Amino acid sequence: MGLEEKIPDSVILTTLDKMVNWARKRSMWPLGFGLACCAIEMISTFSAHFDLSRFGMEVMRPSPRQADLMIIAGRVSMKMAPVVKTLYEQMPNPKWVISMGACASCGGVFNNYAILQGVDRIIPVDIYVPGCPPRPEQLMDGIIKLHEKLQSESLKDAREEWGRRIG
Repeated sequence: MGLEEKIPDSVILTTLDKMVNWARKRSMWPLGFGLACCAIEMISTFSAHFDLSRFGMEVMRPSPRQADLMIIAGRVSMKMAPVVKTLYEQMPNPKWVISMGACASCGGVFNNYAILQGVDRIIPVDIYVPGCPPRPEQLMDGIIKLHEKLQSESLKDAREEWGRRIG
């Protein structure tokens, strides 16, 4: 009564888009970039209680060259903005960004010259997770929304979008 009995001659027919998107969705490697109080919530999302390993995210990557999902949690100062941009540029394509919290998304309560008023001013953001600070469940919902976005994109459209992001 296993899967083998339902598949005739061990052959599965699907499209390349569906197969590649399925693989990408289940093998995202996050680069955690925690800058403030949202970082605690992001880190707790990777604990055993919330178990992100069911999404294929066993551990946060220590290097941008090993990651394809950047999670920016907390306020980004003007001095930190070039570092965030450099790390984003060092990530291999395809790459995605989740902006976690009000400070990363729009500057939060810090409306001054020292805090970047939204990380989307320096790098493209795919998913915004609202809150101050957002709960781990909200980050997980953002990851699920990103998975849904990935599942519905085609390779041709994604290639054009990566070209726009690079150039």
